[in-house]
Amino acid sequence: VFSFNSSKSLSVFKGFSLKWYEKMFNSGEIMDAIFYTIIVAVLTTVISTVVGTITAIGMSKSKKVIRKSIEQINDFPIMNPEIVTAIGLLMFFSAVAIRKGFVTMLLAHIMFCIPYVILSIMPKLRSLDPNLIDAALDLGATPMQALWKVIIPEVRPGMISGFMLALTLSIDDFAVTVFTIGNQGLETLSTYIYADARKGGLTPE
Repeated sequence: VFSFNSSKSLSVFKGFSLKWYEKMFNSGEIMDAIFYTIIVAVLTTVISTVVGTITAIGMSKSKKVIRKSIEQINDFPIMNPEIVTAIGLLMFFSAVAIRKGFVTMLLAHIMFCIPYVILSIMPKLRSLDPNLIDAALDLGATPMQALWKVIIPEVRPGMISGFMLALTLSIDDFAVTVFTIGNQGLETLSTYIYADARKGGLTPE
């Protein structure tokens, strides 16, 4: 409601106005931050969902020892505090001499989103009747056709929830972003808002 307030006050409504939205849309910095946030979130979500789905299906067909090992590795980014993951990624990119910027930020987002996609899909795979796949193969389907016509439709709800989780996490993230974005002038919404607040308080736009 107060985003439509003609004054800067967040407690007293002095009149209806769209001037703060006008300032926001006219601000190149804010629009660039929105652009990079959306681009990173979309790329992260699509890649994480594809890789997470393939990994989850592979895990479901693997031996127990391999599956347990991958599950433990998958749990690390979820169990660790975000700041620990951020510092770990910063140290990794520095160790392999990758210049921090858009690519490192994107890779970092993909890395911490994939585990959530896998966790969303695994319960669906566990409840999947293996006889359905065998039946499809017996009826002449190729393994790829069995994947698209049997497995994917069964795990689609998990894929959708993983997709939404990855999208939300990527848009919302601050700690990992600020440690991996570098100093090339890139900003996402989270880093822009943080920087704006440190300058002396958030501006209405």
